[in-house]
Amino acid sequence: MSLKGSAKRFLKHGAIRAGLEGVALTRAGALWPAAAGRGMIFTLHHVRPARRGGFDPIATLSVTPEFLDQTIRVCIETGLTPVALDDLPRLLADPKDKRRFAAFTLDDGLRNNAEHAAPVFRRHGVPYTIFVAKGFVERTRSMWWETAKVLTRSKDRFEFDFGHGPETVSAQTLSQKQDAYERIVHFVHSNDEDAAVAQVERAARSRMIDPLAIVDQLIMTAEELKALSADPLCRFGAHTKTHIAMARVDEERLAEEVIGSMDAVEAYVGYRPTTFAYPYGTKVAISQREFDAVAKAGIKLAVTTRPGVLTADSFNQPTQLPRVSLNGHYQRRRYVEALLTGLPFKLF
Repeated sequence: MSLKGSAKRFLKHGAIRAGLEGVALTRAGALWPAAAGRGMIFTLHHVRPARRGGFDPIATLSVTPEFLDQTIRVCIETGLTPVALDDLPRLLADPKDKRRFAAFTLDDGLRNNAEHAAPVFRRHGVPYTIFVAKGFVERTRSMWWETAKVLTRSKDRFEFDFGHGPETVSAQTLSQKQDAYERIVHFVHSNDEDAAVAQVERAARSRMIDPLAIVDQLIMTAEELKALSADPLCRFGAHTKTHIAMARVDEERLAEEVIGSMDAVEAYVGYRPTTFAYPYGTKVAISQREFDAVAKAGIKLAVTTRPGVLTADSFNQPTQLPRVSLNGHYQRRRYVEALLTGLPFKLF
């Protein structure tokens, strides 16, 4: 299982890297300029200095401040105009405005967004939007993927019940750690999420790991969010109360997750958000029901994690906009240049 999993991961990363290299080196974007659309919305999570060595199954969610700086420079040099996310509908609706745009978004309200990302945005005068989940800010919901990372990284073995009774999970080698982490991910995504998160928390606590202490270390407090809101370049959006997979909850919970998150952001920063980011945001995690729910709640613009470029028609469906992830595995200038052509979304 470990060898097979390692091979799949190697092949996946290799294929993506080869595709980005191919687009960058052949300058294929020049042959199909229309593929670039009207620009793109970028997704970020952690922005922090590089960490050397060690097991990190979610390295994809972390980029360095230097890479963020480089990405902004590439966007500007390529002719894109950085703008605030909530200004996009107005800008793209103007038939006289032919510019291409870049909007930067950051999910979860991570403290390093204020410490390391905000100074980069200020240096370039670039607006940015941070999406906030109430449960993280108020330390009532753990970040199960971060808990699972600490559990699998720091322990050689641990007990976990994947639904068939407790078993001992080996996590001695890097390959075993990765397999253990991926088993937990599959468990959370294929079971009732609240119950699965509670199971991850139990496993962590049994090994003297405090899931909420991890949240407290990583996520800004309400006071920190309020302080950051003084930055005229910073905007805030909603991100549910508990970072739940929205398609898997009932109608009542769905409305509560959206409106409760909007209420919380308003309490933290003093204005009601009109933008929203779906947790996970993939095709299986959200559907038309969720798009309709956020619109009914008063959200004007919502972003997914489905990759793609903006087009003139994007805002015919303003609650299901695509975003492009700045991925920790692909922190190269030429990869950003390749993404901006829009061609990788035709290839992958």
